[in-house]
Amino acid sequence: MAIRHVPASIGGPPQGRRSGRLFPTPFFAKTHEKTVARFLKNREATRGQAPGDLVFVGDKKMDRIAVHVIDYTDDHLVERSLDDIREAEAFRDSESVTWINVNGLHDSEPIRSIGTAYGLHPLVLDDIVNTGQRPKLDEYDDYLFVVAKMMRYDEAKGEVHSEQISMVIGRNFLITFQERPGDVFEPVRERIRKQKGRIRRVGADYLAYALLDTIVDNYAFIVERLGEQIEDIEDEILEEPTQEVLSKINDYKREMNYLRKSVRPAREFIMHLARLETELIHDDTEPFLKDLLDLASQTIEVVDAYRDMLSDHLNIYNTGVSNRLNETMKVLTMFSAFFIPLTFIVGIYGTNFDNVPELHYRYSYYIMWVVFAIVSFTMLRFFRKRNWL
Repeated sequence: MAIRHVPASIGGPPQGRRSGRLFPTPFFAKTHEKTVARFLKNREATRGQAPGDLVFVGDKKMDRIAVHVIDYTDDHLVERSLDDIREAEAFRDSESVTWINVNGLHDSEPIRSIGTAYGLHPLVLDDIVNTGQRPKLDEYDDYLFVVAKMMRYDEAKGEVHSEQISMVIGRNFLITFQERPGDVFEPVRERIRKQKGRIRRVGADYLAYALLDTIVDNYAFIVERLGEQIEDIEDEILEEPTQEVLSKINDYKREMNYLRKSVRPAREFIMHLARLETELIHDDTEPFLKDLLDLASQTIEVVDAYRDMLSDHLNIYNTGVSNRLNETMKVLTMFSAFFIPLTFIVGIYGTNFDNVPELHYRYSYYIMWVVFAIVSFTMLRFFRKRNWL
């Protein structure tokens, strides 16, 4: 079976405009290592394994693999859960469109069974169970293989979490592999059940587009939620640049960097999917993929803009802290300047020489205070004249 890996580094900016999706006009950490750690998985189990061996890389998120099937045409719909993943083989040669969704990747045998039933390359199966894959697109003779990241925003912790989702796009079937139950695809399922739109009248390629569109839409939603909070930080920085504000800036930078690591490669493989010359993608679906590319490009532009805004916030914070330090040093310097001549006078008359004429004068103490007042008043006028105060 021939395989061609589509690179994710070529291409230019998309044309056109995504209608109906608007982003804010401008465009959390504790360190960069935390961002990287969420992407990198423990690959100790894969050391020494042959290419194509199915070794699960990631965290086990459910006890038992669950398989859900939706099989449909324009005039009929079958939806059910499978007790045995091998039952999915019965849908391979049907004339209808079949969506097989597999939740759970920790058990390699069911994954191997469905791979055998649908003729999937061993390297594809290996990529499915390795949840540390970078989003990508691979082209095979009879199907396309897509890896993407599905995001989830935890508002309580203020963190973005990702889950790997793998798609196998065939002529009349789509197989999706997820790490656990729960996704952003429920609106697509409802469209299929209620025959909304054109989804029941078209093929598996349009179904794949609908799922990718939902994933990218969710990217945009998360970016907007974070963006609203990022824009609110500026007032806090200008009012009082505390350590808590600095922590927020660093937290948001971490989350934006994390998002960027998923959105940018997603835009790249969508670009190649839209330009791919294959019979698996119908001509009617190509405009939708180009529209999806536009949305992905807008999203990454917003992410980059908010990253720049956070850098500006950090500069404003550092400037504010520096200004406050300068004001403090200015006050301390003024106090020091006032006391230098006074200390000089006191130092002279605090010496231990016997012959200091003014020591035995009756009004020396009062004269000293008068001199102190004159010197201080003169210095105060001098500082104000030079605009130092």
